[in-house]
Amino acid sequence: MSRVVVRPAEVADEKFLWEMLFEASYSHEQGRVSPDELRGVPSLAHYVQGWGAPGDLGMIAVEGDSPRGAAWLRLFTGDNAAYGHVDDDTPELAIGVVPGMRGAGLGMVLMHNLLESARSRYPAVSLSVRQENPARRLYERLGFVEVPALSHTNPAGSTSVTMVLRFG
Repeated sequence: MSRVVVRPAEVADEKFLWEMLFEASYSHEQGRVSPDELRGVPSLAHYVQGWGAPGDLGMIAVEGDSPRGAAWLRLFTGDNAAYGHVDDDTPELAIGVVPGMRGAGLGMVLMHNLLESARSRYPAVSLSVRQENPARRLYERLGFVEVPALSHTNPAGSTSVTMVLRFG
């Protein structure tokens, strides 16, 4: 991981964000075989569709010319609320790392960079994570806490929890 550089996400990164959303959403468990299939799933598509809108913030980890992971956030409001919606002022975070790079600390690096950038723009950041996902421990180490009233059954039929990190 010594050759990995983290840079801000750009509009041109939208295709890679779709790939990372595919990984983050465990879409293969629902029989999907391509990130392109997510475009037809409104509850997931809004995490990436039209990337680069006002308020969008993301980080891309790149090794050479190859993107290896992404962490990004978007502000969802009202009837466009996402899985980890806490309130209309708190953006929801998504993160994905290519399978060959998992477990090497790349997620932590991406999260630190994204949260540092978010701190001056938002009062908090939220996310939704499967209760049994090992990444949940990473979020807890970063200071995220569970919002018990917002737990829900995800599309795969297991339980997901909403977590929030409040700045300040």
